[in-house]
Amino acid sequence: MTAGPPSSTSHFHTSHWGAFTPGIERGDVTAVHPSPFDPAPSPLLGNLVGSLRHRLRIPRPMVREGWLRDGPGPAPRRGDEPFVPVGWDEVVDRLADELRRVYSQRGPEAVFGGSYGWSSAGRFHHAQGQVHRFLNTLGGYVASVNTYSAGTSEVLLPHVLGAGPEILRSLTSWPVLLEHTELMVCVGGVPAKNMAVAPGGVTAHTTEGHLAAMAARGTELVLVGPDRRDLPAEVSSRWLPVRPGTDAAFLLALCHVLVTEGLYDEAFLATHCAGSDQVLDHLLGRSDGTPKSPRWAAELCGVDADAITALAHRMASRRTMITLTFSLQRAEFGEQPVWAGVLLAALLGQIGLPGGGFGHGYGSIGDNGHPAHTTTLPTLPQGHNPVRERIPVARIADMLLHPGAEYDYDGARRRYPDIELVYWCGGNPFHHHQHLARLRAAWRRVPTVVVHEPYWTPAARHADIVLPATVTLERDDIGASRTDTFLTAMHAGAAPYEQARDDYTAFSAVAAVLGTEKEYTEGRSAADWLRHLYDGWRADDAARPDFDAFWAAGQVRVPSPPPGVLLADFRRDPAAHPLATPSGRIELSSAVVASFGYRDCPGHPTWLEPVEWHGSERAGRFPLVLLANNPAARLHSQLDFGEHSRESKVAGREPVRIHPADATRRGLRSGDLVRVLNDRGACLAGVVVDADLSPGVVQMSTGAWLSPVPDVEPLLCAAGNVNVLTRDVGSSRLSQGCAGARALVEIEKWRGPVPAIDAASPPETV
Repeated sequence: MTAGPPSSTSHFHTSHWGAFTPGIERGDVTAVHPSPFDPAPSPLLGNLVGSLRHRLRIPRPMVREGWLRDGPGPAPRRGDEPFVPVGWDEVVDRLADELRRVYSQRGPEAVFGGSYGWSSAGRFHHAQGQVHRFLNTLGGYVASVNTYSAGTSEVLLPHVLGAGPEILRSLTSWPVLLEHTELMVCVGGVPAKNMAVAPGGVTAHTTEGHLAAMAARGTELVLVGPDRRDLPAEVSSRWLPVRPGTDAAFLLALCHVLVTEGLYDEAFLATHCAGSDQVLDHLLGRSDGTPKSPRWAAELCGVDADAITALAHRMASRRTMITLTFSLQRAEFGEQPVWAGVLLAALLGQIGLPGGGFGHGYGSIGDNGHPAHTTTLPTLPQGHNPVRERIPVARIADMLLHPGAEYDYDGARRRYPDIELVYWCGGNPFHHHQHLARLRAAWRRVPTVVVHEPYWTPAARHADIVLPATVTLERDDIGASRTDTFLTAMHAGAAPYEQARDDYTAFSAVAAVLGTEKEYTEGRSAADWLRHLYDGWRADDAARPDFDAFWAAGQVRVPSPPPGVLLADFRRDPAAHPLATPSGRIELSSAVVASFGYRDCPGHPTWLEPVEWHGSERAGRFPLVLLANNPAARLHSQLDFGEHSRESKVAGREPVRIHPADATRRGLRSGDLVRVLNDRGACLAGVVVDADLSPGVVQMSTGAWLSPVPDVEPLLCAAGNVNVLTRDVGSSRLSQGCAGARALVEIEKWRGPVPAIDAASPPETV
């Protein structure tokens, strides 16, 4: 990333991690100039340098050799075979023939339309919207619901607070916290690394500034979790290193103190909550014989009972915000700490008050805590999908491995569809998913996999038909996000790489062969669509500049809504503003959830012992608890080859942080190359010895591109993809959310020949 003013020929652009103007020479990015409105630009912008003409770009359409020779069918070598370059006319005809076969013989219920939505900040060239619109013109597709990031909470919170994603996007605003919050208890922290990124981009990164201002004003910020880095050191007032997997027990113990010492708000429970009697019986041990006391929790959490009691006392005497990161629910039984956090805030009686109550996701994503726009942003319509079958996104491997199998989800008994074709456009499932050896096996059972990709990502390498896609700086678009204060004209800065095409052009060509071009394009070019989408947005406010003026200016300011307080209207008048729960109140205990009979998610918050934690039998073989969280050096797995991402590597691999005592016990030093392993697989990593972790805990970020070492079982990733190690199980039968935030592992020094990272070079072509 380069500071200073951009050249006069540069144009505005934006990304999920910030707005910028690029310096481009000979068709590639040589410098990136952050927005002048950004007080804290993200270093992730540095990954864009050299990205347009990188050797991992896909130059032309490619077809896997075996699929070209044998046609569709399960492919045990998918991901290992070479590719054959073909022309656009040929690949369009072959793809159209395959789509025609699947839709005519098996129907749209046999097509899975995969995309995870992070490929571009643009509103039109949005890969997820493009692939869904295209497949809808053919008759529909099997879709996924929820997210890897917060899928567990997205299912739980409607039962507890009457809304899921809406609650997560309506958190009490940072300026309100700055003015009113006296104590902020950060369970899982407020990680600075996640604040750089938001869907559609963040023109001005201000969250770290708000945290610093809160600390300067005297707000006490308490970090609860095993990694001191999860709250910026300059703002942290106190660190309680709770063991991974015991957060629910810790929160229930705080609740126990409030109840047994008469410090809770009985009136708020009576007027705004339902299910209080059942959950109080659980806290006091009346229902199971085990009071959830600080002494009980201390043995599980590793935090002194007196420290738990003292924190409960401070919470009861101050305006207190309870915040939990998304990582807590991205785990087995992940519903429980979230529900326990709501319970704790309700007992304090501060929900709906300025600066108090409950917040889920501060620091988990850059726009949480910033008010969302009330008007609709320019958005490409996706059409109607008549296929009603949906799967939770974290259950993709289950669906492909077990077609027709039944599974539970949110009170319903469902059946996995039998997928004949996967169409993936935008996103890398070999980053987001867990237990990647299992995902590889599932992926190889599908007869046909189609992928649009700019780069030879692991997803592209595991495809049959690969269409080379443009990147965001090779096409015009409109950038906007749900909280950003600018709408950005994303000017193309370079010609497309070799034969790459944008998704819209590629889909239009296939639609023309299939006879659905009129439905897909509506007679518009990409430029026509940009003008059409902008004009539709401008119609809400005639004072906004017309499209030509907007395009020439590069940006238009979008007024930000005033700061808000989560559930303020409900607190003020619960009868006039009831929640969308059966009682209209906060359901501290849910009769609906209890009626499902799920032992892994009972009808009120509780602590359930994880399969993998420091106290489990498996810890005898794999004694270290691995924290697998989002990276600081890139967005998910994007541009892992970028300059900033490469600078984060150790010994050429993804770093693994380990406490000095654990490192000494294994004879390890910073910079050593190690194998991180369990019985699901292993990956190579570079050691960073770090006292900011609790003993017995190690940390690795997700996002290194999967690079399997040939002929090694179980799977060994040379690059350090941590999801080789994580479990592919649902967080519970209620949500079937991602449970990949933790795993048990062992670490040993690597002493053999160092394997090459195949993902760093393009695959073989013939």
